[in-house]
Amino acid sequence: MEQLTDLKAILHSKRANIYYLEKCRVMQKDGRVLYLTEAKDENLYWNIPIANTTVILLGTGTSITQAAMRMLASAGVLVGFCGGGGTPLFSGCEIEWLTPQSEYRPTEYVQGWLKLWFDDGQRLSVAKTFQQARIDYIRKVWSKDRELQAENIFADDNAIATALDGYAAQIEQAGKVGDLLQREALLTKQLYRYAAKATQHTDFSRDHDATDLANGFLNHGNYLAYGLAASTLWVLGIPHGFAVMHGKTRRGALVFDVADLVKDAIVLPWAFVCAKEKMSEQEFRQQILQKFTEHRALDFMFEQVKQQALNPPLPEGDDCKNAGGRTTPGAFVEGQGEGELKPQDIDK
Repeated sequence: MEQLTDLKAILHSKRANIYYLEKCRVMQKDGRVLYLTEAKDENLYWNIPIANTTVILLGTGTSITQAAMRMLASAGVLVGFCGGGGTPLFSGCEIEWLTPQSEYRPTEYVQGWLKLWFDDGQRLSVAKTFQQARIDYIRKVWSKDRELQAENIFADDNAIATALDGYAAQIEQAGKVGDLLQREALLTKQLYRYAAKATQHTDFSRDHDATDLANGFLNHGNYLAYGLAASTLWVLGIPHGFAVMHGKTRRGALVFDVADLVKDAIVLPWAFVCAKEKMSEQEFRQQILQKFTEHRALDFMFEQVKQQALNPPLPEGDDCKNAGGRTTPGAFVEGQGEGELKPQDIDK
């Protein structure tokens, strides 16, 4: 059987594939992970390139063998069971992943994250930094993406520029996380309104349980972003419960925090554009995954989480002398700057 040492090592942040599978059986065969589809006259096997895959979502009518799960775990692939069309993840709307069990993940990121997390001031500062990064990413993606501009979605449109500038100013003024959440909700409503108007969705109302295409695509795309966020946190060894913005008692809350870095920039506008074009779920999924790759969404998540874990911003009112105990980026091991696993580490 093929072992992990036979696989070409690809950093998680550079991996290209997210799979959503339904009505099939995932299995190990001849040292590879395959999925089997049953047609009327024949059964077809399709290969999954596990070394270049970050997340697999298993939808309705799927099953997976123990041997396949062992190989996926050895390659560091996250597996999630979900409903039809990719939503919701089970249980309910909580984030539940079958995560590979490895003690060879890095320690510096989780230690740095916990150090800041137990300080209310630093936790708020990191939440603010995430929100500023979110705004910058929206501006960058919408300014660069000509396909979005062809759909009349522009970063420098007066309505969007005003909304983003206003939110950026409000972030600095926020005195607690609750203030950030309230203002973030207002920004998201403004973005919905703008994208809906640009794509002629005049009667749009955000409803997670609605059956219209725009709401369905928003749900679907958000869960793909959650897969990237969960993969980022698993690779860096940071538990999902240590959120900086979503509720402390909400399971998987840090996944939501990290996914929010890219959702508004990519998922939100394309959900409306694809709904206008009346695309199928598969076509929408392919479009979102292409845009995640084009705009290096996974790289961006890694960069932001690593930066905050190793060199978090000082709480307001603190001076530089309080920063002496922080870990610096030079502390991580040469050749493993992302905290990724090398194949030979598994054999130690």
